[in-house]
Amino acid sequence: CQVIVHDVNELTEKLFPIVEAMQKHFSAGSGTYYSDSIFFLSVAMHRIMPKDITRIIQVDLDLKYKTNIRDLFDEFDNFPEGAVIGIAREMQPVYRHTFWQYRRENPQTKVGEPPPDGLPGFNSGVLLLNLEAMRQSKLYNQLLEPTMVQKLTEKYHFKGHLGDQDFFTMVGMEHPELFHVLDCTWNRQLCTWWRDHGYSDVFDQYFQCEGEVKIYHGNCNTPIPED
Repeated sequence: CQVIVHDVNELTEKLFPIVEAMQKHFSAGSGTYYSDSIFFLSVAMHRIMPKDITRIIQVDLDLKYKTNIRDLFDEFDNFPEGAVIGIAREMQPVYRHTFWQYRRENPQTKVGEPPPDGLPGFNSGVLLLNLEAMRQSKLYNQLLEPTMVQKLTEKYHFKGHLGDQDFFTMVGMEHPELFHVLDCTWNRQLCTWWRDHGYSDVFDQYFQCEGEVKIYHGNCNTPIPED
């Protein structure tokens, strides 16, 4: 088993020029902070990792595994043609909230609507990055360009604070074909913040998840069930 440790400062230095433009749209702070670049690592991983690394699983720290992570790696084989990233849906109505203006202007839209037919957005707690596909996808790399980021944020009236997750969500509204949607059991989010903040009537439509949980995600400091 070979372990390679990457220096955070070194990564941030390479990342910053690539993601600087998107930080002002998807960062919690009001400015573009150099240190915030690390929250966009997944977005440009294909540009800063050595070419011989072709696939990466990136995960949050607040997870509990109920199955072998190797089984998750098998999900790469299920990517449809053109998909570059595997990601699960967001399980709260956070993007129903974020896209409120676009939804008001487009009452028939699926943007921000719950599954199975809606587009609830993504949660980046568990990510499958097909670096090879990301490098080769002309479309994906075009979407990293500042002018494209600006164009999409204007179209969707989008202002987020969740870093890479916001970028993937917005891109997914426009180009869902770039994503392989992981089953909710691979990223069973437990946070219920939005249930108590104005969305109790629709909350369960986003939060329900059938099947045996493979990974629990204790987001927003939610306790993870004991075995």
